[in-house]
Amino acid sequence: MQSHLSKVAVPGARLGLFSLFGSTFFGLIGYFILSPLLLLRLKGGDVSTTVAGLFVAVGWLGIFLMTPFASTLSNRWGRRQSMWMAAGVLALCATGYALTSALWVWFLLNLVSGLAMALRWVLAEALIAEFCPPAQRGRYVGIFQTLISATFIIGPGALVWLGTAQQTPMWVAIAFSVTGFAWTLFIPKVPAAADADTASVGLQGLWKALQAYPIIMLAGFVGGFFETGVTSILPLYGLALGLGASASAMMVSISGFGGVLLMMPAGMLADRFADQANGRRALMVLSAAVMLVATAALPWVAHTPWLTWPIVFVWGGAGGTLYAMAMTDIGSREKGITLVNSTAVLVLTYTMGGLVASGISGALIDWSPGVAFPAVLVLVSVVGLAALVRSRQG
Repeated sequence: MQSHLSKVAVPGARLGLFSLFGSTFFGLIGYFILSPLLLLRLKGGDVSTTVAGLFVAVGWLGIFLMTPFASTLSNRWGRRQSMWMAAGVLALCATGYALTSALWVWFLLNLVSGLAMALRWVLAEALIAEFCPPAQRGRYVGIFQTLISATFIIGPGALVWLGTAQQTPMWVAIAFSVTGFAWTLFIPKVPAAADADTASVGLQGLWKALQAYPIIMLAGFVGGFFETGVTSILPLYGLALGLGASASAMMVSISGFGGVLLMMPAGMLADRFADQANGRRALMVLSAAVMLVATAALPWVAHTPWLTWPIVFVWGGAGGTLYAMAMTDIGSREKGITLVNSTAVLVLTYTMGGLVASGISGALIDWSPGVAFPAVLVLVSVVGLAALVRSRQG
């Protein structure tokens, strides 16, 4: 690794990647232990499903509120200092849940956590793009996204192993959050952004980034739609198909394994193209095409249940690859505050894809799990594939 990273102009690139990988990995394990634990505690406290759903929505609200202003804050405080602030706030909020059971305080902590998570999310991906060796950006972005996918499996798995009856899982989640913050402190000093005085920030900066990369942002939307949104409702879809509760829940893990197994090889493959930009676009088109083929097989799942497993595996792997390639493409083209703006838009479109999918899929499954639900998913796949093919031909 050292021989490749020594070619990078950014000082301390190796330490920067090491600290960002570690802080994200440990911080998200804590998050994915804490998130389902809090929902179980709410339900155990006789809170209605509606209130529990609103609790989850408040966290996403925080992400939406902060993401447009990530470049403004990072330009004012500095990118490294903003990362410290975000990781520290997340650790404090995790600790706050253990100190009180007041419902309104939990809602407030979840909102603040969403704000901090958005800032950390945008800056972590922007800084990784800056620290990556230009010739191996796909490889390192793939490693990063693989680590993130692994936390989707490790966090809930740790909660199952620890149990939910005692306070132990709460304190374990806090320990992981604090460890994530501690690793963030090792991020080396980041050179001042060359465009700090010229780049637009806030909503204007986001609008310019969206105009510059509309197809890349659409790819982010489609990736979020399948990797996050559809995955979140897979247990409901499994139950609608007549699968048992355990098998329905296992569908989420299979989707996560798709991301773990496919994103790093995809990143490494993208680096091997002589024209890396063309290679990334080719892999994005291939991912969207495979996703369309898998989605088109949904109507046959009711009569052939085993088809469910390869389909959800492809959704997780192809959706994650779309997002990873979009992130790599932006990182290869931009630097400084403009990179933060572009990453923020990608995060917003990915998150919006997840929210749209999770928001409409439940109703579609209730209405018509065998026709309407597959039809909408196929439509999204077709639009994404058509846009990517047209963009690549252009």
